[in-house]
Amino acid sequence: MNDRAALDLLISHGPLTRTRLGELTGLSKPTASQLLARLEAGGLVRAVGNVTGRPGPNAQLYEVNPSVAHVAGLAVDKEGISAAVADITGTVLGEHRVEADVTDEGTPGRTAHLVAAAVDGALAACGLGHEALHRTVIGTPGAVDPNTGTLRYAPHLPGWHSRTLRAELAEVIGTPVVIENDVNLAAVAERHTGAARDTDDYVLVWIDEGVGAAIVLGGRLLRGATGGAGEIGYMPLPDAPLARGEARHAPDGGGGFETLVGIPAVARLAREHGFGAPTGPEALEHAARTPGPAADAFLAELGSRVATGLAAVVAVVDPELIVLSGVVCRAGGERLRAVVEAGLTGLALPRPRLRLSEVTGSAILIGALRTALTDVRNDVFDTA
Repeated sequence: MNDRAALDLLISHGPLTRTRLGELTGLSKPTASQLLARLEAGGLVRAVGNVTGRPGPNAQLYEVNPSVAHVAGLAVDKEGISAAVADITGTVLGEHRVEADVTDEGTPGRTAHLVAAAVDGALAACGLGHEALHRTVIGTPGAVDPNTGTLRYAPHLPGWHSRTLRAELAEVIGTPVVIENDVNLAAVAERHTGAARDTDDYVLVWIDEGVGAAIVLGGRLLRGATGGAGEIGYMPLPDAPLARGEARHAPDGGGGFETLVGIPAVARLAREHGFGAPTGPEALEHAARTPGPAADAFLAELGSRVATGLAAVVAVVDPELIVLSGVVCRAGGERLRAVVEAGLTGLALPRPRLRLSEVTGSAILIGALRTALTDVRNDVFDTA
């Protein structure tokens, strides 16, 4: 227990002296010295210089040995795969992206080939080989059904629906592989470095090419019986067609909440209010910076749609916090957030705090790395 406490402190604080580590753990100086000597002999920590510039002998600094283990995180979308490799301290060492070839969708082994290429590129970027990797976490739309092992709720990802896919990927990468819902991973990132820090009950709502949510209750992700908890894009709402049967394979989910607030819907709504731009998010970003009744009307309609969907979630889950994430929420910014917050008044009796995402960079990649690091630290830091 002392070993794990010390290693966690070195991860969270960075290099520490023996004295400071003893203060943070409550251990005596001799016990702290023995602990560090034991961890250093085991290769888990290393000396990294001295504290200078103060009276008395220079104190030795210790840190977790970053080369003890490495993890890979991947984010999958319909255009390709992004990969990142980090050491056990969480420092990202290399990244790489491979684009998907739509003409190659039916080729056997295509998915494993793309994943391997993404990981290989990230490893090459930091001069590492596959033997350095200990764990891989992959974020995809949809979710893996724990009963069948197949990916559900993601018909737009050809090649990702094999029952044996996880085993195939583990073989080509050489590590255990976890396939996790991408919005769930964005919520993990938000709790570590974003708007949900120190919050145990929150919902992250992702409005992008797809629409979904991650539900965290008591600090634990809620996945549901088939992994489909949070698939609010299919949620039936007033003025939205119902998502039935084959209609669910449509780009906008074929019905439900996604048809009201997803990128295609934002683009249509923008044109109706006179905001033409190459994409819906660009039109929304322009409107959010523009004063006047046209922008107000556009944002009011979109905000009302978002608020209606959130009210249904709040009525069931009653979270402390809702985090708005995804390209649509980023484009609308604080102005859209304020409109949504006002729209929730009277729609939902509980009034959760409403924040914009504070994660910089790819939230899915960050969440994948964080998830992988949690798993591998539990293994590597177990000195029992």
